[in-house]
Amino acid sequence: MINVDEGKEMYELMKRLFPICRSITGDGVRKTLRILQEHIPITIVEVPTGTQVFDWEIPNEWNILDAYVMDEYGTKVIDFKENNLHVMGYSVPVNQEMSLDELQEYLYSLKKQPDAIPYITSYYKERWGFCLAHTERQRLKDGMYKVYINSELKPGSLTYGELIIPGETEEEIFLSTYICHPSMANNELSGPVLAVALAKWLLARKNKYTYRIVFIPETIGSLTYLSRNLEHMKKNIVAGFNLTCVGDDRTYSYLPSRQGNTLADKVAINVLKNHFPEFVEYTYLDRGSDERQYCSPGIDLPVASLMRTKYGQYTEYHTSLDNLDLVTQDGLQGSFTLYKDCLELLEWNEYYQIACLGEPQLGKRGLYPTLSTKESGSMVREMMNFIAYADGSNDLVDISNIIDAPAKRLIPIVEKLIENNLLLVNRGEKE
Repeated sequence: MINVDEGKEMYELMKRLFPICRSITGDGVRKTLRILQEHIPITIVEVPTGTQVFDWEIPNEWNILDAYVMDEYGTKVIDFKENNLHVMGYSVPVNQEMSLDELQEYLYSLKKQPDAIPYITSYYKERWGFCLAHTERQRLKDGMYKVYINSELKPGSLTYGELIIPGETEEEIFLSTYICHPSMANNELSGPVLAVALAKWLLARKNKYTYRIVFIPETIGSLTYLSRNLEHMKKNIVAGFNLTCVGDDRTYSYLPSRQGNTLADKVAINVLKNHFPEFVEYTYLDRGSDERQYCSPGIDLPVASLMRTKYGQYTEYHTSLDNLDLVTQDGLQGSFTLYKDCLELLEWNEYYQIACLGEPQLGKRGLYPTLSTKESGSMVREMMNFIAYADGSNDLVDISNIIDAPAKRLIPIVEKLIENNLLLVNRGEKE
């Protein structure tokens, strides 16, 4: 069984993954996936450079061994080995000397966050560059500098990981997260470590649905995965979630699918309103991650996003401040609980119909106190309210919303009624 304290286990895995330099392709992605493979049985897939994926093409593979800027006294004033955010992602090789004035054209810093190293990439146009804290940039003195980037950009492949957990039905729940950023904790690693924890939990239980869990490079990876699996996904996926930015301990956020009316949206809203009513709700116009691909016209998968602080909405985002101090064990544990509640609700969500005419006699089945008092009536009010709306036209989420009772609290009621042959599943009403 999974540890009681999933948050601690997730945080320890994040610490191990944090130093790895990842990008949309390359050995950093492979190393990350191999570590995840130690925890869950994912399949690692390679897709060659040049493969057409809808309107895109998989680019050359990028790998980097070393990079630095050295002053004329032999001091490395910028060093990739100290922080892999120091190098612009996908930087081409360079080995030359230049003045500080010439070098400034290739430096990136943030005046408004002077102590943060920014995260900068150039995937689809060949460039090179270095990123540094603005305070460090201001300390650079006039003189000559050696600029060195030992990188390689050549045909290779894009790598992703996939785990299919079979259920009782071919209908699927889809979980997607990305593995393409260097050392950032919340924006990059919180999603994968949560996906691993959820996969362990799912693997240890019997599930109604089949679960499709993918670890992909953002954007180009989701496009690649869709191009290879779209027909099957459109046929079988009933709900999905994009896992990102789930590691801080701030308020929860919800970003809907493009239509906003899918089963994923319905379940997410129900769980959030009943357990985390202070959550921040966005619209699809605020999108920015892989929901752009999963919900795009013609694809229209039922995918929503449940996050802590949404990407782009916290000051540490896409900087070196998104580190292991920003993410907490409690934050990860809370997100695990939130997603587990959503998946459990999906598992139990059916169109239920009471199996007899009139109210069933609960007392003879031990479901209702045989002595009728004012207090005893309130004890079973939720059960009676559930029964009142279990007419085959409402699913569990509908009934939860109608009677204003958390679906999580209704699941034991459903179990008891099924055990006593008082509840039918009206699958014919389900869309």
